Amino acid sequence: MSLNLTILGCHSATPRVNAFPTSQYLEINNRHFLIDCGEGTQRQMRKYKIGFSKIDHIFISHLHGDHFYGLVGLLSTYGILSREKEMHIFGPVGIKKATLLMLKISQSHAKFNMIFHELSSKESELIFEDDKVIVRTIPLHHRVYTNGYLFTEKEKPRKLNMLNISGYEEIGKADFLNIKAGKDVVLSNGEIIPNSELTLDPKKPLSYAFCSDTSYKPDIVPIIKNVDLLYHEATFLADRTDLAKKTKHSTSVEAAQIAKDANAGELIIGHYSGRYKDISLFQKEASEIFKNVSLAEPGKVFAIN
Repeated sequence: MSLNLTILGCHSATPRVNAFPTSQYLEINNRHFLIDCGEGTQRQMRKYKIGFSKIDHIFISHLHGDHFYGLVGLLSTYGILSREKEMHIFGPVGIKKATLLMLKISQSHAKFNMIFHELSSKESELIFEDDKVIVRTIPLHHRVYTNGYLFTEKEKPRKLNMLNISGYEEIGKADFLNIKAGKDVVLSNGEIIPNSELTLDPKKPLSYAFCSDTSYKPDIVPIIKNVDLLYHEATFLADRTDLAKKTKHSTSVEAAQIAKDANAGELIIGHYSGRYKDISLFQKEASEIFKNVSLAEPGKVFAIN
């Protein structure tokens, strides 16, 4: 079990010489996800050596350009690269129409199957599940319909405690699957051997919460409670709380308060407004509320094992 998050872009509004709009690459429990796709995403993927072929699932938080305008270009590139695998794309209602129209007008080479999962619920919902990972939405409050995403590893089977198992001659290989599944063992004489005696606790499943553009929304806390790694937008410092409310964004203090209330392991803040030249001020301000704060920066990798 492991989690690696690579920041591809972390700034708000328009691309600039050294500022790239939101995009992230997440590896979790051997699954590979792209989260948001602002302009320049594929350029950043190449720069930081992100394998294009690994990604089969893309999650778009909302349809503002700094989170979405790189998608058509990326899909077009996949076409040029002769991709054949299907691609699953999650995002708000309208993402399918907009994407396919732009691909059609541009006569894109993207001929592979694109499966769109359009979202409209204002409640948290399960949108992806396989044998390794589950993904739930985190309903946010922005100027347009917006979701964050919670990625959680599935718990692995319990590990066999071979030292204790070897003390019972009746227990054989045929019993191992049941033991891993959490079942007790009943010996021929009727004695019950508790599963807790025969197994070791598996590692706690890791989790990552991506909270894109949103005003301060404390009711997301129960959804992301005890998350290991939390990204929460912090477009403004606390001196511009009025502007944050007007534009439905968050301040660094508000992001830190969410992290504190959710008992997050680590907080990453990003989506900085271009008005700020020194982003270290965001970390300094947030750290007064929540101690374990990191700044999102292009190319920065956050790893948990």
